[in-house]
Amino acid sequence: MKIFMPSRILDRHVGGNTTYARRISEGIIEFGHELARIPATNNALTTMVRETVEGRKRGRPNEVLHYVADTGLLTPARRPSVVTVHGVASLTVEGVRSPAKEAIWRFRVGRAIASADHVITVSNSSALDIEHVFGVNRASMSVIPHGIDSQVFSTPTELSDKVREIVPKEFALYLGNIEPRKNVRSLVDAFASDKLSSLGVPLVIAGKPAWDFQEAMDAIERNPNVIHLGFVSDTDRTALMQRCLLFVFPSLYEGFGFPVLEALASGCVVASSRRGSLKEVAGPSLELEALDAEGLADGIATALTNQVARTKCIRDGKAWASKFSWDESIRAHLGVYERVLS
Repeated sequence: MKIFMPSRILDRHVGGNTTYARRISEGIIEFGHELARIPATNNALTTMVRETVEGRKRGRPNEVLHYVADTGLLTPARRPSVVTVHGVASLTVEGVRSPAKEAIWRFRVGRAIASADHVITVSNSSALDIEHVFGVNRASMSVIPHGIDSQVFSTPTELSDKVREIVPKEFALYLGNIEPRKNVRSLVDAFASDKLSSLGVPLVIAGKPAWDFQEAMDAIERNPNVIHLGFVSDTDRTALMQRCLLFVFPSLYEGFGFPVLEALASGCVVASSRRGSLKEVAGPSLELEALDAEGLADGIATALTNQVARTKCIRDGKAWASKFSWDESIRAHLGVYERVLS
């Protein structure tokens, strides 16, 4: 088979969507198939047009188009096509996008779903949301969870000299984009509280501003108990997880939740919300029940001091993360490609 994926996702790192697309593309090649790119431009509008035009071309009998990040086709393709929709955060979280941007996003996702031969999503939670918002029959979707390279995250890894100079010996870690859905502002405010500042464990944030980030960034800059590293390399990402006293993930919605599984695979203690797919993914992580600043402060203080719970999380975390296999995910994707080709 020859599988086409969007270069706008494969060739620049936009977070979990890129991690997913690159790992599936690697698997396509490893299993003896061919990977090709759907071209992009530096402009979102012309990229949208080019991706649709690519779908309208007549191809060879063994070609499949896979739009891996929610959007893509505006009109039905002439070649077999698949779209992965990762979730509908705005269904339960306010402020994910402006009303205008949300309307555009839903239009584009709706067109991509209507124009493709099959829909893939990454959790049962996301499948229910897609069914509710876009009217997709649950039976016509394939739920294929992501995998985790457990060996990569469990192999001892050294911090770069640059990051080592900044990070203290003991710290809590948040790793991900800075945007309203990730609940970073409440997390930063929690670390300004007496309950957490008195513990002497600062918060390290490794991630870049994504959208609607100014409020969170202002809070970060004001808080002496928070260290912002910005975007970090994959090596530093792993090393930070392995060294932190606690990995904190207070997200208000996740279609999947890569960082939680990666942190569990690295052997650290994880405190996570259970919103969206996280109730399926977070496993032995310590649960963050209340997600406002005060509730997070209580939950994080417990996660830092409850040795029984911490030991259990470390003991069970690696085994839980190992259940999420990229080989299984890739094989399931190949099965979908074969199905739409037939």
